Amino acid sequence: SATHRFTLARLKDTGLSLLVVCACPDVHRIPADLPGYCDALLWKGMAGHDFSAYTLALREICKHSPGANVIVQNDSVFGPFTDLRKISENSRWDLTGFTASGQMTNHIQSYAFCLKQVDRIKMARLSPIFFPAFAFSDPQAVVYLQELRMARVAARSMKVGALWFSDIKQVLDPTLVRPMELLEAGFPYLKRSLITKHKSYMERERVFERLERYGHPLDI
Repeated sequence: SATHRFTLARLKDTGLSLLVVCACPDVHRIPADLPGYCDALLWKGMAGHDFSAYTLALREICKHSPGANVIVQNDSVFGPFTDLRKISENSRWDLTGFTASGQMTNHIQSYAFCLKQVDRIKMARLSPIFFPAFAFSDPQAVVYLQELRMARVAARSMKVGALWFSDIKQVLDPTLVRPMELLEAGFPYLKRSLITKHKSYMERERVFERLERYGHPLDI
């Protein structure tokens, strides 16, 4: 989509090496122009939610670029609209969430995060989250067994933190309730769900106005 192409172009502009995991029913249905956007390309079938793609990508990085610092994101966001390189380089944690929420339990929200020094040892310690042999297609299973547990499992062996935290007594989910304030504070993304399943949180016009300001295509 136009949104994917904008995101890929912005990521390529950072100068960082870009690995894309493309999920589609058949390897021959990978978009013809996709290899031009990235340095490495992996295909996966449609089974499995975003953590299945994360696991596949991180496993391949362990094989071919051990020790790399990695920024992981899925396609549930518009952007990035700020420099991810600076965010990654300046982080003082081994696992950095862009946002964390106290909803259900304190956790890093998994749409995007940074992971330093990815290697086999680190991934073995994270295997209770990034399952090496199976994946869930049920979104609720992913939330309860992977997203909500990720920071807690990681904290057993590394430093973990988030750039923005949401106390549910004040804000349930900062990416939905305070998206414009986050952008003004340097947050790099807008959640795509603001114009779909969570459109009740904000007028569509405000979202499109902000996207237009960033030069994002509006045919979405």
